[in-house]
Amino acid sequence: DLSQWRLDDEDLVYPFYEKIQSAGINTVCIHKGLMPADYETSWPGLWEHATVSDLGKAAKDWPGINFVIYHSALRPFIELPDATLQQFEDSGRIDWVTDLAEIPQKFGVSNVFAELGTCFAVTSITHTRLAAAMIGQLIKGLGADKIVWGTDSVWYGSPQWQIEAMRRLEIPEDMQEQHGFAPLGVADGEVKTAIFSGNASRMYDVDVTAAVGE
Repeated sequence: DLSQWRLDDEDLVYPFYEKIQSAGINTVCIHKGLMPADYETSWPGLWEHATVSDLGKAAKDWPGINFVIYHSALRPFIELPDATLQQFEDSGRIDWVTDLAEIPQKFGVSNVFAELGTCFAVTSITHTRLAAAMIGQLIKGLGADKIVWGTDSVWYGSPQWQIEAMRRLEIPEDMQEQHGFAPLGVADGEVKTAIFSGNASRMYDVDVTAAVGE
């Protein structure tokens, strides 16, 4: 079923937001990004729905809902992301991650989250600099408290290698200086701990101490 709808569709989707809020649900997770290089020709009339063009208005109109964007809306899928890294080096932008990171400033919202499934898996080992740029943009635009860990391990196997990659990841100093990105810090520091567990546990009201039995 290729039925199309937008997050900011007031007639079709806004009644859904109203109903879930009435039921005590305040988090909506949305798949975005992951389009092939020929997306404009292979998915005509559909690919726009994989962008975040419908997110800003919805987030502003529904401040009580957390909008969690899967894969952080990273566009490249299947092909190696060499061209995406070059795009960042040339322009400072990443399709469509940068668009996501800019939403809080453009719309004055604080209820937009980025999830790291697949986007981190396809960059963290072969294109570490791109992974650093992506995380740097998301933290700068959304805040370190708005990044939630995800691995899509159903596709990539045990997530331990991704966990280790995040523990080791740091944003290069030249990138920090040029783009104003803050360092990620040590593996068990404030930023990475928030990404790994703190942000999601707060979102879903999980008592971490009780959950681990301490």
